[in-house]
Amino acid sequence: MFKKVLVANRGEIAVRIIRACRELGLETVAVYSEADRQALHVRLADEAYLLGPAPSRDSYLRADKIFEIIQKSGADALHPGYGFLAEREDFAQACLDNGIAFIGPKPSSIAAMGDKMTARETVRKAGIPVVPGTEDVGNMTDEQLLSIAPKIGFPLLVKATAGGGGKGMREVRSIEEMPALLISARREAESAFGDGNVYLEKLVEGARHIEIQILADGHGNVIHLGERDCSIQRRHQKLVEEAPSPFLDEDLRQRMGEVAVKAAQAVDYVNAGTIEFLVDKDKNFFFLEMNTRLQVEHPVTEMVTGVDIVKEQIRIARGRPLQYKQEDIKISGAAIECRINAEDPYNGFMPSTGKITHSLLPTGPGIRVDTGVYPGFEITAFYDPMISKLIVWGETRAQAILRMRRALEEYRIIGVRTNIPFHQTLMDSHRFMGGQYDTRFVEERFAINDESDPAMAEIAAVLATLAAHEQTRHAAQFVQRNERDTSNWKWVGRWERMHR
Repeated sequence: MFKKVLVANRGEIAVRIIRACRELGLETVAVYSEADRQALHVRLADEAYLLGPAPSRDSYLRADKIFEIIQKSGADALHPGYGFLAEREDFAQACLDNGIAFIGPKPSSIAAMGDKMTARETVRKAGIPVVPGTEDVGNMTDEQLLSIAPKIGFPLLVKATAGGGGKGMREVRSIEEMPALLISARREAESAFGDGNVYLEKLVEGARHIEIQILADGHGNVIHLGERDCSIQRRHQKLVEEAPSPFLDEDLRQRMGEVAVKAAQAVDYVNAGTIEFLVDKDKNFFFLEMNTRLQVEHPVTEMVTGVDIVKEQIRIARGRPLQYKQEDIKISGAAIECRINAEDPYNGFMPSTGKITHSLLPTGPGIRVDTGVYPGFEITAFYDPMISKLIVWGETRAQAILRMRRALEEYRIIGVRTNIPFHQTLMDSHRFMGGQYDTRFVEERFAINDESDPAMAEIAAVLATLAAHEQTRHAAQFVQRNERDTSNWKWVGRWERMHR
């Protein structure tokens, strides 16, 4: 039974884990890079330790430094969050070898499902349909991949075998462009996950990206918490997620859930995980991959099921059985999550860096904001540009969309550009409102235009200057102490008493 948890991550997910630990009465240890010295997760944790310089390879990917901090702090458990070292079986095994409880799946499960090629082979043997692609397990050279590609057929995807989040992924339309894309995919995968291995997968066009959240304990119990629709993407990066999916019917939902549970059981899975599927226009579904970790978009599932997934992760890691059975899981209402990123939607979604000078979060019924930033925090180019996750719940999907519109309108972030205008335009899109979208919707059938009046920028600058001048003038004012060193109220009181 552990009592102190080291959170080997940063940003909003580190904050999310720290809060869950605090509610369970567990002490927390934060780690941070030099760029994150003033980060919110550092402030919230009971203890915090410097990892190293800002680049991930010198800080959050340094397993040796993390184990040094574990020894210094006396932490007896570790939560990896998502990204960085979360899906490295050697890291999970090293935790267990050093007597540290790893709040995640067993190393053998990570090896089987964390490596996308091995996962495909594992579920294929279990009779689960997979997207056509590379069948050989193990590292393959560029020459081998180039020779196999025409047999799979174009268009196809080059995908990193480790990690996820769209990193190390490239879309290939022809054999001529493939060599350069292989090199860039391997380079990005090596930088993000410390593993440059890639594989090939057929691109299923017009498909929906549906994932099933599963929970499994060490006592043989495996359940699913329904699905999330993650089809709103740009360059394979998820932007909006919702639960339940407007595309699935109850029969398909049940069949996909059963297959997800079967896939988890095939590798004796324990803890939280996600089985991802592609569903074509005819509602045929194919296994895509398994994420052996907590997902970025887990809050939408929490909102519609009432299950705290992070707390369940911790309970499972402590050896306790699941609190829920499959029949206990009921989907209530609809939830939508918008990822608020520091990027300019009017300029090709270019990353925006700088200091957040002002932040006003939306509040009210059915609204949740998971964030790791605050006014004064600086957004750098070293990490993912996500500022926060804005999640709303409604009794119906229509109500959730209306609530998201209101929340986006209230959300104010000053200091960096954000993709809030993109989300506002999306929520007004008739195709989105009708649930008529796929993974190519944003890139092929959706556009955001900057229709603002150029004069508004000048007006805003004038108003900002006036406001800053007013604040400076007020700050310069002070009230001089009365010469009598006594307030006028006391003098009046004394005068009244003397003249009674």
